[in-house]
Amino acid sequence: MRALLRGAGDLGRGFRMWASSPRLMLIGAIPALVVGALWIALLVALLTSLDAITAWSTGFAGGWPVPLRTALEVAVGLGLQVLVGVVGALTCTAVVLTVGDPFYERISRDVEERLGDAPPDRKEPLIRGVLRAARDGALLLLASLVVGVVAFLLGLVPVAGPVLGGVFGALAGGWLLALELTGTPFDARGYRLGERRRALGGVRPRALGFGIATWVLFLIPFGAVIVMPAAVAGATVLTRAALATGAADVARTPRR
Repeated sequence: MRALLRGAGDLGRGFRMWASSPRLMLIGAIPALVVGALWIALLVALLTSLDAITAWSTGFAGGWPVPLRTALEVAVGLGLQVLVGVVGALTCTAVVLTVGDPFYERISRDVEERLGDAPPDRKEPLIRGVLRAARDGALLLLASLVVGVVAFLLGLVPVAGPVLGGVFGALAGGWLLALELTGTPFDARGYRLGERRRALGGVRPRALGFGIATWVLFLIPFGAVIVMPAAVAGATVLTRAALATGAADVARTPRR
């Protein structure tokens, strides 16, 4: 529990940068605002069509007794909402980080310099960097789809389904958010996605505390606009904590 709270505290340390570097954080909020507005428009369009999607997906139950058919439609509708929320939050984060990469690199670098012992600047060839980012993004997108499907299936469980789906989505989604948001500080040290995952695995409760706190705030409409710059700063603190505790020994030596 202490580690979970410490992870949430990492996000709180990121929020303090709004007071110390408001201009930098405001610039970092712009990509989240633009992408978030588009994502919310898509989600609203999807949710307004939810009844039609539910009716289509449960069409096979047309001959069922009314109570059973209604229960199925409610379960499917709630499950679809969980699915849309999980996949929407994770994919939106991935797109925001890609679009705002220069801004978030600057925020992460600022945190590194304040805390001391910042990693040296790495010059990665453009094509290699693009291919690496595309590969990592595809793997995380696939993972988010799997998480979304599992959360949807859990949401079909009678009575407890929405709670089970929501809790699973928060846990698995929080972990994936921690992986996504720590990409910049780990990349600055030459760590790839698999190495990043193993390093964070050494401080899993703390990473979950950070990711779940971020996840909950991301669910607030336009919450990501304020939270994203702070989350990037907090993820840098989390990365340094993972490496300082010896979790780096779990991952192989980073490339230079």
